[in-house]
Amino acid sequence: MSTGQATRIERDSMGEVEVPADALYAAQTARAVANFPISGQGVPIPIVHALALVKSIAAGVNADLGVLDADLAAAITAAADEVVAGTHDDHFPIDVYQTGSGTSTNMNVNEVVATLANRDRAEGADRVHPNDHVNYGQSSNDTFPTALRIAVTRQSVEQLEPALARLEASLTAKSEEFADVVKAGRTHLMDAVPVTLGQEFAGYARQIALGRRRLAEAAALTAELPLGGTAAGTGLNAHPEFAGKVIAELSSRTGIEFTEAADHFEAQSTQDALVALGGALKVVAVSLTKICNDLRWMGSGPRAGLGELHLPDLQPGSSIMPGKVNPVIPEATLMVCARVIGNDATLTIGGASGAFELNVMLPVMGLALTESLTLLSTSSVLLAERVVDGLEADADRCRELAESSSAIVTPLNKYIGYEAAAAVAKQSLAEKRTIRDVVIDRGHVARGELTEEQLDQALDVLSMTRPHA
Repeated sequence: MSTGQATRIERDSMGEVEVPADALYAAQTARAVANFPISGQGVPIPIVHALALVKSIAAGVNADLGVLDADLAAAITAAADEVVAGTHDDHFPIDVYQTGSGTSTNMNVNEVVATLANRDRAEGADRVHPNDHVNYGQSSNDTFPTALRIAVTRQSVEQLEPALARLEASLTAKSEEFADVVKAGRTHLMDAVPVTLGQEFAGYARQIALGRRRLAEAAALTAELPLGGTAAGTGLNAHPEFAGKVIAELSSRTGIEFTEAADHFEAQSTQDALVALGGALKVVAVSLTKICNDLRWMGSGPRAGLGELHLPDLQPGSSIMPGKVNPVIPEATLMVCARVIGNDATLTIGGASGAFELNVMLPVMGLALTESLTLLSTSSVLLAERVVDGLEADADRCRELAESSSAIVTPLNKYIGYEAAAAVAKQSLAEKRTIRDVVIDRGHVARGELTEEQLDQALDVLSMTRPHA
C-alpha cells in the first residue's frame, strides 16, 4: 500500500498481503478492494447485514448439529450479531462491481466476523477461521443469493408495502372527498365526456392496490432461499438438515416466512424471482408516472394551465420568476420512476446471465433491487404526505371546463342522432355558444325531438358521470 497509513500483514491461500492496521477484514477483502476500484459504491448494506444474519444463525445450527464446536459457534454468533446491528458498516469496502457471485463480499463478512470473534478469545484458545468455521456448510454461491433475497424480501414487506398502503389510503380519501367534483374528461388529451375528480382518484388508488398485490406475489417468490445448495446446488459439505434449520430460525428472527428452495439448481443458476420482483417494481413506477403526470397537468397554471387542482406550495420554483411555484414532489417522483424502470433493464440482463450452475450478476442485481425498493418506498410516502393529502380541487373551474366542453353533446345522440349531435358540437365551437342554445336554435325542441326538460337533464354534467345511478 502507498497511502502512508499503518498496515499489517495478513495471509491467505495466495500468500501475504498488506491490510490497514485497524481493518476488521483480512487478506481476501484487501485483494478485492485492490482488484475492483470501479464505482466507489459498495454492496448495499442491507445485503451485508442479511449475510451476517445467515452467519449468526448458521453457526448456532452447526453447533446443534454437532459439526462445529459450540464455543467457536457462540463466538461467531456474537460477532455476526454485531455486524447485523450495523456497528461495523465501515469495514465492508468492496465495490459492488466485483466477482459476479458475490464471493468477495461473502469473504469480507467471513473475515470481519472471524476477526471480531477472535478479539475476545482467551490466549491459546482455538482461533475462529473465516472459511473453516464462519463459512462452514456454506458457499458464496448459496449464501450471497440467499442474503440478497432476504434483504429484498424484507424491504418489500417492511418498507415498500406500508409505503404503498399509505399512498393508497391518501388517494382513496381524496376520491371520496372529490366524489361530486365534476370535470371534463379527456381522451387523447382532447375533450371527452365528463367524469368526476373522485372517479379519477379512485382509479389511481386502484393502481396502487394492484401494485401492492403484485409486490406481495413477487416477494413470496424471493422468500424461497437457495441456502443449502453450496457450490453447485448439490449441497456438498453441508449437513442435510442445515438449510432447513437455518431458514426456520431466519423466519423466526425476521417474522417473514422464508422457505428452502424447492430446487437448488433453479435457485442458484437462475434468478427469475429477482427479475419478477423487478418487474413488479417497474409496474409500480409506471403507475406512479401516470399519477404524477396527471397531477402536474391538473395543477398546471395558475392562469395559463388547466387549474383544476391546487398542489401544496412547498418552495419557490424559479430563480428568476418571482412567485412561481412548481410541482416539485411529482417531478422528483418521476425521476425515481425513471431510475426504477432503468434498474428493471439491469435486472433483466442480469437474470439472463445465468450459465450452467451459477448466475454471475448477483451484486449488481442486488444493487438495482435495493435501490428501487428504497426509492419507491421513500417517494411514495412523500407523495402521499406532501402532495396528495394537501390537494385542493377548484370545483368551479372543474365544472366550468366540463360544461364548456363540446363532448357533453354525447347524451343527445339518443334524441337527435349522432350526425345532428356532431353538427351541434361543431356549431357550438365555431360560434362559442352553449350546446343548449344551439340545440334550441337548430329547432330540435321545436320539432318535438326532445323537450327542454329532457335537454336539461341530458346536459347535466354530473349526471353524465353516473349514467346507471
